[in-house]
Amino acid sequence: MKNLHFKDFFWNSDLTSTVGYDAIIQYLNDGKRTCKEVEDFMKARASVEEKYAKELLSLSKKVCGHSEMNTLKRSLDMLKLQTEQVSLSHLQLAQNMREEAKKLEDFKEKQKETRKKVEQQMDALHKQRSSQYKKTMDSKKTYDQKCRDKEEADQNVNRNTNTNNTKNMEKVLLYQQNVTTLGKIRDDWIKEHIKACEMFEKQSVERINFLRNTVWTHLNQLSQQCVTSDELYEEVRKSLEQCDIQEDIEHFVNLRQTGDKPPVPVVYENFYSGQRSPTGAPPFRMPPPVNRYEREGFQQRDAGYSVIQY
Repeated sequence: MKNLHFKDFFWNSDLTSTVGYDAIIQYLNDGKRTCKEVEDFMKARASVEEKYAKELLSLSKKVCGHSEMNTLKRSLDMLKLQTEQVSLSHLQLAQNMREEAKKLEDFKEKQKETRKKVEQQMDALHKQRSSQYKKTMDSKKTYDQKCRDKEEADQNVNRNTNTNNTKNMEKVLLYQQNVTTLGKIRDDWIKEHIKACEMFEKQSVERINFLRNTVWTHLNQLSQQCVTSDELYEEVRKSLEQCDIQEDIEHFVNLRQTGDKPPVPVVYENFYSGQRSPTGAPPFRMPPPVNRYEREGFQQRDAGYSVIQY
């Protein structure tokens, strides 16, 4: 399939029209706007990465497993360490993204300067072409009018034919000169228009290629960050593989054990049996039983009566 090119499809039948040229310029302006949007997108993503990195770094400094011990503690310490490393890798990613955004900005400005020179030249040619076309059309109107005047004069024998012919010849020559000049300007404009189309097409190819490669690089950076993060997290997983549950239990027992025998049961101690509590605590005493008759006799004695004994 034959490739399509700007120089073959942006003409117009109207000599003074710039519709084809304007369509190309609009396309280039849209492309420049796309470059700016991608540049802003990458800068914003870099800011997101930087903010995330700082939050990760702050998180890595927080207490996590401070009271834990042995193998699990080592794993939790590794988690904090690798979280810090991941945060640093995201900071580097943010810096790399800003560098790519700067390259895109420089590319955009370079194209802008190159375009500016061509556009200034084409604008001058368009003005010259329009001006010469107007001058040519005005001279044609004058020429046409003089020709009509001559025809009327030829019908009037009292007119000075020689004088009129001289004036008409001047108008013919002026008109011819303007047509010739316009033709030369047209030829120059066509050549420059083709050159401009080729340059603009070249810029468009470079822009599309540069943007494609920039986005590709951006995605590669993100993918590499995933790989880097996974490699750092793998160190934590390796540490967790070394985490021995039974070993941690035994470590705690050996470090903090308080004794291997439970307390003996509390026994009942009868005060009258002469038993004493090993701890020295006084046993609970029960009062001796009181005979009913002794109690009644005691009450009678208090009342002034004699005690009757059996």
